[in-house]
Amino acid sequence: MNNGLTIKDATERWVHEMNAIPQGMIEKLMGADIDDWREVTLPSVGDQVYANSYGLGEVAEVTSTEDGVVLVVDLDVPRSEQVEIPADEVEIERLELLPMWGTMWSFGDSADDWWLEEDDGIEIMSECGFRIYESDEFGYFFGIDGAGYNFYEAHWIPLYKARGLQWHDPVAEQEYQMLSKGYKKEKLGANTYWMDKNNNVIEEVIKEEF
Repeated sequence: MNNGLTIKDATERWVHEMNAIPQGMIEKLMGADIDDWREVTLPSVGDQVYANSYGLGEVAEVTSTEDGVVLVVDLDVPRSEQVEIPADEVEIERLELLPMWGTMWSFGDSADDWWLEEDDGIEIMSECGFRIYESDEFGYFFGIDGAGYNFYEAHWIPLYKARGLQWHDPVAEQEYQMLSKGYKKEKLGANTYWMDKNNNVIEEVIKEEF
């Protein structure tokens, strides 16, 4: 797509099309009918989880199988062993009912809603660090359990890539990445390449399509 957008640019446009919702509104809706709400976030690497048969542990690996998602869990002391547990047999240990960040979101496009509900969206969003909630009446909402760091680098851009979106311009993205690393363009024969400061070839410059 020849539109001059980098991946960051395209991701920002995508996020701006979503519905941003103050967390206080979600809290009020939950308070009105708590049984209508449930968190559907799947465990991801680094989560603290609890399993009835094993106790507490930390997720070390997540694997998708034909029978569902399986976790490799490092159990806490005194057991200090590693076990495999189906994801639906553990509970994620959370400090709060809702994410730390005070804004939550819902998708602004029905294609994204379908991906989240019917495809592998919940698993992918969980892996990208989002907490996802479902309401029978209002649908899906998601938030970020963190603060004080770059959400785009840590969550939104990985989600854009994992979602398989291709709204950016490969030429613009390559130029942004190469220039940010201090590389320069040099013509060698009939082609042009990105070179480092020692004049080593990094990769060929992507040609614009017209």
